[in-house]
Amino acid sequence: MEQNIPLSAVNQVLGAIGQAPVQVLEFRNPEISYIYRILQETTLEVQLEGWSFNTEHNYRLTPDSEGTIQYPFNALQMDVSDGQVWRTTDVVRRQGLLYDKLHQSYTFKSPIELDFLWEVEYTDIPPAAQNYIINRSKAKAAQYLIGDSNLVQMMQKDEALSRASLLEHECNQGDYTMFGTPRGTAYRSYQPYQALNR
Repeated sequence: MEQNIPLSAVNQVLGAIGQAPVQVLEFRNPEISYIYRILQETTLEVQLEGWSFNTEHNYRLTPDSEGTIQYPFNALQMDVSDGQVWRTTDVVRRQGLLYDKLHQSYTFKSPIELDFLWEVEYTDIPPAAQNYIINRSKAKAAQYLIGDSNLVQMMQKDEALSRASLLEHECNQGDYTMFGTPRGTAYRSYQPYQALNR
């Protein structure tokens, strides 16, 4: 999927390496084109790590009339839901379709549930992740286009801070638990402030 990076992101990277902002994305300018490509690549790299905003569990795909299942165009990774428990299928992408390696077949008799890592459009990415993508791109641009080690170190500090902010966002949004509570269930842990209500 081709990411549409906004002009504001390109201008932030340009400003970080000491260049003037631009009013329009002019790809005949090699520097603009290169920075745009860095932002696109970094957006994909960050999404490949897998975050709560682009991970979906138990996504159901149904076979068509011929029994085949089209592989979603914006899927970065996938695995059979609860595949660590139910090892009755082992699917991969082949020729744009789901292929079951266990049964050596493109044909499925019933719907299948998969866990997907989706490639999300840049504008749908949470601000904490966008900020991390921009700061990571700034560090790359400083390294590849300027080559000033001091500037690269400064940019890497900003990158580290924005990653910490993204991880905080992820912890808040992910609703992770060490108890292994399955999705779609409820669990209320002990809440000390309610001790006075007893």
